[in-house]
Amino acid sequence: MSNSAGNKLRLPVLTGPTGAGKTALAYRLMDSLPNIELISADSRQIYKQMAIGTDKPTAEERAKYSMHLVDCVEPGDRYTAYDFVSDARRLIADILIRGKYPLICGGTGLYLKSLIEGIVELPEDDLHIRTELEELAVTRGPKFLYEQLEEIDPLEARKTHPNNIKRIIRALEIYRVTGKSKSEVLAEPLSETPPYDFEVLCYMPPREILYERINTRVDRMMETGLEQEARQLAAQGLKDMVEKVNVIGYHELFSHFDGEIPRETAVNLIKQNTRRFAKRQITWFKGMPYIAYFADSDTILNRLKTLYASINI
Repeated sequence: MSNSAGNKLRLPVLTGPTGAGKTALAYRLMDSLPNIELISADSRQIYKQMAIGTDKPTAEERAKYSMHLVDCVEPGDRYTAYDFVSDARRLIADILIRGKYPLICGGTGLYLKSLIEGIVELPEDDLHIRTELEELAVTRGPKFLYEQLEEIDPLEARKTHPNNIKRIIRALEIYRVTGKSKSEVLAEPLSETPPYDFEVLCYMPPREILYERINTRVDRMMETGLEQEARQLAAQGLKDMVEKVNVIGYHELFSHFDGEIPRETAVNLIKQNTRRFAKRQITWFKGMPYIAYFADSDTILNRLKTLYASINI
């Protein structure tokens, strides 16, 4: 199913919940169609160092397959959906100019929705304003800031839990920087859409198979050194930076290292939290009505091949 009825060049997007097997499916496609280059739409794999915890492609896989937007941002650095759209559009144009064809592949729904539908550019962080608001949150409490948000942006306040201090601060920061509420900024015209169309295919195995794959993947991550990777990141003083990226696996292990929970509990929490994350992704996909769902890997692979054949790959 396409998201547009126009006559633009139609490019495939492969998505699905975490653990479904998107990347393995992309490799199968690229083995048969070597002119394809992968543009990752994964908001965690873009960060450097966190290889095992983000299930990042191995060095061997990255040498074999051409891929972009993997392992290129420092932990703690801000990388937004707007940044992704800018980078992805640039990469798509470059790949096509070189006579190759892009495959956008990943499960970050906000990235995909922004690329396909367009996005409003929100202002960059202002460190001084952010610091001031964070200090107010400590000295006056979240309720004080939430009441400010209710006054300047009632719509955003209704969508925000009074204890979600990170979101409250960001909304107040936008108002301080732009003089407009976050709701007003988001209501502005979307950025220019690209001169091509997208066909979004979602690989969605049955729920019991998906959960089994997630549990197996977590076991594999532990066997291949996730615990050691987390310890190394903590030893390098990157714990706070990694926490900001909010990747499932590290937080649970950091709690284990701090003596808060046993190792077995940490592993079980990683599995549980990953399954919950997959459910949230599925909910997000349901808000994108142009997505076509496939439960069988061979069926979606054949559909991808058909799409590329239609653009004379």
